Amino acid sequence: MILNGFLLTATYDGGHWTPLYNINIRRKRIMAQFLEQIINGLVLGGIYALIAVGYTMVYGIIQLINFAHGEIFMFGAYIALMLITVFGIPFWIALPLSMILCGMLGMLIDLVAYRPLRNAPRLSALITAIGMSLALQNLARMIWSARPRQFPTEVLPTIFLSQNAIPLPGGAALPYRDVFIILLALVLMIALNRLIYLTKIGKAMRACAQNPVAANLMGIKTNQVIAMTFIIGSALGAVAGVMVGLREVVTPTMGYYKGVAAFAAAVLGGIGNITGAMLGGIIIGLAEVFGAGYISSGYRLAIAYIIMIAVIVIRPSGLFGKSTGNRA
Repeated sequence: MILNGFLLTATYDGGHWTPLYNINIRRKRIMAQFLEQIINGLVLGGIYALIAVGYTMVYGIIQLINFAHGEIFMFGAYIALMLITVFGIPFWIALPLSMILCGMLGMLIDLVAYRPLRNAPRLSALITAIGMSLALQNLARMIWSARPRQFPTEVLPTIFLSQNAIPLPGGAALPYRDVFIILLALVLMIALNRLIYLTKIGKAMRACAQNPVAANLMGIKTNQVIAMTFIIGSALGAVAGVMVGLREVVTPTMGYYKGVAAFAAAVLGGIGNITGAMLGGIIIGLAEVFGAGYISSGYRLAIAYIIMIAVIVIRPSGLFGKSTGNRA
């Protein structure tokens, strides 16, 4: 800094002199922390978006909040972990196998628990969904125990190792693992959007969401469309489970905590609106990470609840949802 022709190497704040290089280091640290928070928020937001899509797809067609969806997400992580560690299957094969198996699990849940209640009061289906959630949690405890587990680094692709990262300004780093998660979430969300708007099954889904009775009269097999909706939503949830498993521990209750935040994302975007669920996931992820980083990590889960309550009070239809006169 130059003042009156003299080169200053420190600044005076009224109490003491601070060397300029300390200020620059502090600025770099702040910039690095900010970039890291954005990266973590985008990663978490992509995960929430994939889970939220499953909630919103099912609700859009059968008007049911599938509370067991968080547990399918949890099963996706456990199944991939089991395929890799027990059967020695490579990660790149275990991931699509986990998607297929979780898709079948979602279809089975619909067939056994929800299809018999298609014409029952909504409260009956809601209670059944909560029961399925608890049943799947306890089933996971029986199979894999309650002990937290992790994907062992020695069996994962080398690009997922923590030391492999892209350097960013300010000393921050973008791990290749996070790049993979963000890109995969983006590709899957684009693919889902194209599926919904450019394919016959997507047209059938939109027809069933608008009027299932009329769709049935027009020859659309609604039960098959609903089953396909569960398969797609569950497969995306499995991918999100594996993504979380790459960054955190895998436990039987992980589906509850992430499921609540993803449900808040679906409500924020407008429950039943796929684009809204995607955007809501990104917003919730960023809000949660910035809140934990700059306020307190103890408010991490509370932030999702606060946003969800605020949306319900201020704009019940969400950012992209349409107001209706129907009441549960």
